[in-house]
Amino acid sequence: MAAKNPTPVFDHESFLKNLTRLPGVYRMLDAEGAVLYVGKAKDLKRRVSSYFSRALNRRIQLMVSKIRAIEVTVTHTEAEALILENNLIKSLKPKYNVLLRDDKSYPYIYLSADRFPRLAYHRGKRQAKGRYFGPYPNAGSMRETLQLMQKLFPVRQCDNTFYNNRSRACLQYQIKRCGAPCVGLISEAEYAEDVKDAVLFLEGKANQVIDGLVKRMEKASAALEFEQAARLRDQIAALSRVQEKQYITGERGDMDIIACAVKGDVACIQLFFIRNGRNLGNKSFFPSTGGVEQEGEILTAFITQYYIGKQIPQEILLSHTPVDRPLLEEVLGQEAGHQVKLRQQVRGNRAQGLRMAAHNAQLALDAKLASKAGMQRRIELLQQALSLDEPPNRMECFDISHTSGELTVASCVVFDATGPVKSDYRRFNIEGIQGGDDYAAMAQALTRRYTRLQSGEGVLPDILFIDGGKGQLGAAADVLDELAVVGVQLVGVAKGPDRRPGMEQLFLFGKDSPIILPADSPALHLVQQIRDEAHRFAITGHRQRREKSRKTSVLEQIPGIGSKRRQRLLKQFGGLQGIARAGIVDLERVEGISRKLAEQIYAVFHEDR
Repeated sequence: MAAKNPTPVFDHESFLKNLTRLPGVYRMLDAEGAVLYVGKAKDLKRRVSSYFSRALNRRIQLMVSKIRAIEVTVTHTEAEALILENNLIKSLKPKYNVLLRDDKSYPYIYLSADRFPRLAYHRGKRQAKGRYFGPYPNAGSMRETLQLMQKLFPVRQCDNTFYNNRSRACLQYQIKRCGAPCVGLISEAEYAEDVKDAVLFLEGKANQVIDGLVKRMEKASAALEFEQAARLRDQIAALSRVQEKQYITGERGDMDIIACAVKGDVACIQLFFIRNGRNLGNKSFFPSTGGVEQEGEILTAFITQYYIGKQIPQEILLSHTPVDRPLLEEVLGQEAGHQVKLRQQVRGNRAQGLRMAAHNAQLALDAKLASKAGMQRRIELLQQALSLDEPPNRMECFDISHTSGELTVASCVVFDATGPVKSDYRRFNIEGIQGGDDYAAMAQALTRRYTRLQSGEGVLPDILFIDGGKGQLGAAADVLDELAVVGVQLVGVAKGPDRRPGMEQLFLFGKDSPIILPADSPALHLVQQIRDEAHRFAITGHRQRREKSRKTSVLEQIPGIGSKRRQRLLKQFGGLQGIARAGIVDLERVEGISRKLAEQIYAVFHEDR
């Protein structure tokens, strides 16, 4: 049998003889025609020749050994070549290029154009009438800002369906987070003032907001409207505290700060968003490096892939010098429609911000390396399984535990990208429901938990897991709807046939068919871990409550009986049985026990006789 003809080695000398010196893009192909690498060049012949003539590092040597063909596309300018290179890298995803996997649209805060405008989460095309503020690095930072806005300005955040069907004010009005325009508890003019202040704040004009509030406070005080003046005073104080924490000294415009840290084949890009002088938060990126180890090369690839097609600030601070910085500034300026400066050598507060970004990049890289094959991978797979826009940063799970309906305890456990966040765990002793009604118990726990979160005491999760099927999921959805909680993905975790581990079904709220993951799925293992932790925490709380009820003396339930009086009674009568046999007169003889208290003690031991 004849041997199969081997693929001929690429004849680079013949190829280079006829290669143009114009700018353009080159694509290196392997024996199967797959693209190994995409690059751009001001002079195609000079650039491609360098792969075959100079001393190459191990990565480039390996790539060149696989080349069987090279295709080129000539462009008019190097800037055009850079844009084409970016588009080809995104579509072809070559093995040896630096690849930015996170290419999702970023969230914005949306102010609607309604008569009584609402503030809301928005992701995607900005087509609806109104204003958009952002972008924010992730949904978590955007929700944090929305929660902050609720504290500072009572502008509604509920959707129009909820708003148009109200007959009474909701919880947000009761906790002073909304003026309740839905039921006419605030005039259109007053509401417009709150909206105006909210817009100024989002535009970075907090000082202007404070000046206006001071004038309104003085006017209210002069008119003897002291309650209104006090509310404005508290609002001014809150704004001042926020301004101290969120604003970067000396900065009032838009700016991004980007730092890169590399170790081995893993790189971390840390991006801080500064908009109107406010730090909107930061986001970590872990691009596939394709073997590239130089921070400047990785930053160049990141800047090209990240910014082209997005809003670009006027200034970007960088931890390392990128390759072809003048060309990058030219292309970014053309994309943005204004001048864009890439800076590395900075001083003062900017240098401090750059150091902070570099420190965060190193910390994120260390955390990534520590859990490279663990938690991060499971979260990414969970994102894929649930079709989420981005990996969840925070997940919560609730469970209920009781014995025959008595001493019911609900648990809430919290996980983030590093695993359990035990400091945020909570338990709820459930009272006032019919024993064994798990729906009511779950509703009470969720109401207590998310009332606090909506009041600003904590952070809303990206995913809320409920241990149960569609029934529990529906009960949870009703609670969140009543509290006007939005942007949280509800997932019910139902036990499968025979209640065997690995057979769980995941129900997403609003979808009829469950998601069934393979028993060996890392995403399912993560869900099981979170569910089991909630179960363990609930059972532990229930057992503690049960043991406490057994050990607690009935004397502790009587008002006026402290530890000293209890000890005197027990010593005087030799224990609870002696106290139970004693009469009112006998009890009254004990030091510190009055006639009235003696009657109360006697009634407790004889009420059922």
